[in-house]
Amino acid sequence: MKLFSVIFLASALLVSCGWGDNTHYTGGSSSDTINHENKSADTFQISGVKEMWDYSDTIKSKSIKTGNTNPDELVSFANTLTGIPYKYGSINPNEGFDCSGFITYVFNRFGIAVPRSSKDFNEVERKISLKESKPGDLILFTGTDSTIREVGHMGIIASNDGSEIRFIHSTSGKAYGVTTTPLNKYYQGRFVKALRIFNSNNN
Repeated sequence: MKLFSVIFLASALLVSCGWGDNTHYTGGSSSDTINHENKSADTFQISGVKEMWDYSDTIKSKSIKTGNTNPDELVSFANTLTGIPYKYGSINPNEGFDCSGFITYVFNRFGIAVPRSSKDFNEVERKISLKESKPGDLILFTGTDSTIREVGHMGIIASNDGSEIRFIHSTSGKAYGVTTTPLNKYYQGRFVKALRIFNSNNN
């Protein structure tokens, strides 16, 4: 039974970053989950600023409403979280983020609801080429097993100068936390798609 549990957990980590469809994390132990239909808020301390956070601010939709948010401001905020450790299933900056928990936290900071699980971003519009990606766009990857061509990891495009693309993400790899990474050969092999989230990036 113990061996089965270990194999099951490892499979989940390989396939998708983040909780399943019906729950999302509110901090604390892995049993502290709530249904998307419920409302809950926690108080976190970030750089001396107290914030109330509503964890029901997630969606299951093909369209993400960004309002008047400037993508450069969103990327700047994401960069302030660099160094926060990786923690599977977590959206709590005091404890760490998984990859989609990081995305959720960053976008929710600007009042933007997003899917909680990385695999749910596969249905989000609209797909763009890497060449046209800009800061604030999203980049989707497979899990660590690139032979399984399903979305299991993701990040935010931080820069694209025409010769190198860099993205910020929460990784369970060597950096083990929020870091900015170049789109090297390893991640090119895991690349699934890039998504245009902000209409302002069309200009």
